[in-house]
Amino acid sequence: MWVLHQPIIISLKARPNRKPFAYPLSKKEAFSFGFQSRPKTLNVSAAKKQLEESQTQKPESEKLSLEDNGSEVVDLGWLPAFPHVLIASMSNFLFGYHIGVMNGPIVSIARELGFEGNSILEGLVVSIFIVGAFIGSISSGLVVDKLGCRRTFQIDTIPLILGAILCAQAQSLDDVLWGRFLVGLGIGVNTVLVPIYISEVSPTKYRGSLGTLCQIGTCLGIITSLFLGIPSESDPHWWRTVLYIASIPGFIVAFGMQFAVDSPRWLCKVGRTEDAKTVISNLWGASEVDKAIEEFQSVITEDGTDSNSRWLDLLEEPHSKAAFIGGTLFVLQQFAGINGILYFSSLTFKEVGITSGSLASLFVGVTNFTGAICALYLMDKQGRQKLLIASYLGMALSMFVIVYAIISPGDEQLSHDLSIIGTIMYIFTFAIGAGPVTGIIIPELSSSRTRSKIMGFSLAVHWVCNFLVGLFFLELVDKFGVAPVYASFGGVSFLAAIFAYYFIVETKGRSLEEIEMSLNPNFSDRGK
Repeated sequence: MWVLHQPIIISLKARPNRKPFAYPLSKKEAFSFGFQSRPKTLNVSAAKKQLEESQTQKPESEKLSLEDNGSEVVDLGWLPAFPHVLIASMSNFLFGYHIGVMNGPIVSIARELGFEGNSILEGLVVSIFIVGAFIGSISSGLVVDKLGCRRTFQIDTIPLILGAILCAQAQSLDDVLWGRFLVGLGIGVNTVLVPIYISEVSPTKYRGSLGTLCQIGTCLGIITSLFLGIPSESDPHWWRTVLYIASIPGFIVAFGMQFAVDSPRWLCKVGRTEDAKTVISNLWGASEVDKAIEEFQSVITEDGTDSNSRWLDLLEEPHSKAAFIGGTLFVLQQFAGINGILYFSSLTFKEVGITSGSLASLFVGVTNFTGAICALYLMDKQGRQKLLIASYLGMALSMFVIVYAIISPGDEQLSHDLSIIGTIMYIFTFAIGAGPVTGIIIPELSSSRTRSKIMGFSLAVHWVCNFLVGLFFLELVDKFGVAPVYASFGGVSFLAAIFAYYFIVETKGRSLEEIEMSLNPNFSDRGK
């Protein structure tokens, strides 16, 4: 989900008179996709056994199906929630767009506004975005707790739209800096908001797959910005057009969220139980209403609501463990070298004859997108932990392949081929697990009371690490060489796989409340 450092060359039937997103699907109208999964085991504590009984009855969202002559079942239980998730994922599309939008036009911008050749000012245009994102992430929890995700989405489009337009109309460096800061502020809020919203409105069985739309949206945004940026190589004023285009997804999100639903969990916490029941019935199935409301209220009674939560709660169990896991996952993700690999990917492709930087960037973006599509299929089949471990092991292996290609005294053409293979392997394996799983697993492991704050803290850690990697990467390469730095990336990836094995618990097939009751010792003790 989270390829982020800006200077890096990323080379990544509706019924009448009803709201379009809020209509219930009867079994005759619903379609099913074909995914049939058995209840999965959550290895989180000794209390897990007491939860197994809750899986004996399948939710209605899993029963929505279309049978062809009684032989094939196409499972579309995800369909009622999909429009809402899709609108939320448009925020990630905007995120990806802003990641890639500066890669080509930055030269034209610097030339037209008078700071061409000043690497410090060019870097400032990039780093001010990260500063805004850090502030947006750390402050997002309070807004989400008070207003809910839907309204926060709409409010957050204001800095995103204004920032994009300000950059597009910029007549000075200050205009660009303020615009980039506003965009970063909005992106920081979105990176926290989207995973929370998707995890809370998605049916349990499809939560992982729908959550992968975050990564897919980011990939599509990157590819779109890189594609639209190609004319900037010949048109020095084209950068204004691509920045004006950046405001369009903000309007789409603001309008679309007017018809989307609020999280049923948030509705229940603020006392709007009837509204929560309606949302659950529409998205998950009428048979799920009583069970879900009972779970929501049980968690609220035991742990309180997020309106009563404090930042200091993150220092107490069980919240401290979730915060530790969230922060560590993002530290490992960033220091595993994704931004460094993307930085050198254009140079690597040039060595084998792909001289166009934009074409190389698009090739890498398509590879990232392909991996995200695979994650969409595998997330709720293989589970989060397996994908995360396999992803980091694949990234480590890819790093060592590239290191071997660099230091081996053999055929130069073979070295170039190995570098290409290693780069593609790394980006693909990142997109399968380390990218999407990190954003999905953190809200799943977080309690309802502190979910927004844990996500805000984790993303703030992410932005800090992102900034540090971008600040020191080239200096380390100049001092030690590419091979030692890449070897360290491989080592961090291997450590991340070990961390995932020992600290990440499997969450597929369990509701957020079941996960929380398993991890919270207060629930576990009460069940004994």
